[in-house]
Amino acid sequence: MSDVTALADELYNAVLDRFPTSASVRGTAGYGDRLPDYGETAEADFATTVAGIAHRAEGLDPSELTSTELVTRAVVVQQARMLGERVEGRWTEFTVSDFILTPVPGVLLDLATLPLTTGEDFLARLRSLPAFFEALAQRHRDGVAAGLLPVAHLVEAAAKHLDDQLADLGTLRRSPDDADLGDRCDQVLSEVVVPALRAYREVLITELLPQGRDVDHAGVCWLPGGEARYTAAVRGHTTTGLSPDELHRIGLDLVAGLAEEYLALGSALFGTSKLTEIFARLRDDPTLRFRARDEMLAAARDAVHRAEAAAPDWFATLPSSACAVAEYPPTSSPRVPSAYLVGALDGSRQGTYFLNTRRPADVPRHKAQVTAFHEGVPGHHFEMTTSQERTDLPLLRRTAQVTAFREGWALYAERLADEMGLYSSPLDRLGMLAMDSNRAARLVVDTGLHAKGWSRRRAVEYLHANTPMAPALIQSEVDRYLSEPGQALAYMVGRREIRRLRDQAQDSLGERFDLRAFHAAVLSEGRVPLSVLDGIITTWIGSICRD
Repeated sequence: MSDVTALADELYNAVLDRFPTSASVRGTAGYGDRLPDYGETAEADFATTVAGIAHRAEGLDPSELTSTELVTRAVVVQQARMLGERVEGRWTEFTVSDFILTPVPGVLLDLATLPLTTGEDFLARLRSLPAFFEALAQRHRDGVAAGLLPVAHLVEAAAKHLDDQLADLGTLRRSPDDADLGDRCDQVLSEVVVPALRAYREVLITELLPQGRDVDHAGVCWLPGGEARYTAAVRGHTTTGLSPDELHRIGLDLVAGLAEEYLALGSALFGTSKLTEIFARLRDDPTLRFRARDEMLAAARDAVHRAEAAAPDWFATLPSSACAVAEYPPTSSPRVPSAYLVGALDGSRQGTYFLNTRRPADVPRHKAQVTAFHEGVPGHHFEMTTSQERTDLPLLRRTAQVTAFREGWALYAERLADEMGLYSSPLDRLGMLAMDSNRAARLVVDTGLHAKGWSRRRAVEYLHANTPMAPALIQSEVDRYLSEPGQALAYMVGRREIRRLRDQAQDSLGERFDLRAFHAAVLSEGRVPLSVLDGIITTWIGSICRD
């Protein structure tokens, strides 16, 4: 084993130790009885570990590494630095919400959806919840003492999410076929889990909520050291050196550029060439909403199946497993967006596109297909499954959380689906534009909130004026940006880079350009920082030119 591969494995194992529920998501044995430890000591130890790994990786002589090892080195350094900066930013202390990328909603969703390894492991995880919540509560108190205050209305949303979980503990029982295990699970739920949930909720309401930031000061720029925190978040999520000001300007230009496409489709479909009227129809027409959860699931499954059937003409390599479609547990927050959960590394669990079916009447029909192409095929399912099946790469390379690559690919897949002829109607193509508007506007709003000090109201007003999102979705979108600053930037930044590289390849290769081969090249090395992807595609172009 090479030195750089050993470092990749060391970082991978450190991440699993830090986030054991992620290990279970990946199907890795040995972590099924543990929950993450968000205590200050545990986080500090993790930061020290990853900093050491990054330092040793940077010290390797590039001239002694193969091309694949150079990619591994770059991924190790980027991932380790990003993880360390997350700890240094003390994000655990003030990111309280009902969004699944924050600690409590993420862990509760994992407990409700992960397959059981053994009943004893699951019971051990449930018994660990009091310590999990106590560690978080102390970190929140430390944050308040340091002026790192959460956003008040997101604290209320987090408390409401706990209320929903307390009202329906069935998703945490998980043992319907074993009466003895079920009885013991019920006992642990009533004697251990319920008191822990209630105690943490009490901390949220009595200690955090009165200290919370109001909606006029919800961005991280209002916190001590907020500018540095946000700059680090932008760097980590985009894997670029683009500044918040540059991203803001890019977003404004992209939003303006979408108007012409809207007018062409909207005029034919709705008989109007006014952007405000097109947005109003998409936003307010009740006939363009779902009526029932079964309709949502059927639409998603149809889109995924059609995409899988068309994929061989567009991809040289296909995943070995199909994409499943399912709905979230009923206790999930109605504000949680639909999302893809990658399959287990050992094949025990299929990659699944999860839909939030809590409120069908709030879900636009025109977004059903584009979301399925993003979350399922040819989006996340193809990219994530292809990465996982590269068994010749270190596990870190197969699972790295490079948001700009992962989400950039999925957003690229939305437009690729149009080239593939997968959208069933002009209305569905308007859904594609609506999602483009959303992701372009994210560049404006995320940077507006966190770098320019926008109020929540200003962010909501911008989205209402420049996208066809419904009011309820706009509210949850803005709260998402407040819950995980910088994450929403990755989508359009990654998509633009993949498209730029495709255009560069077409210009350089002319008639020799093969789109199937380009897609294979993009996905050939797993998830990588965008600067590394540039090198991969440049090398690929050069290899064809030399032939």
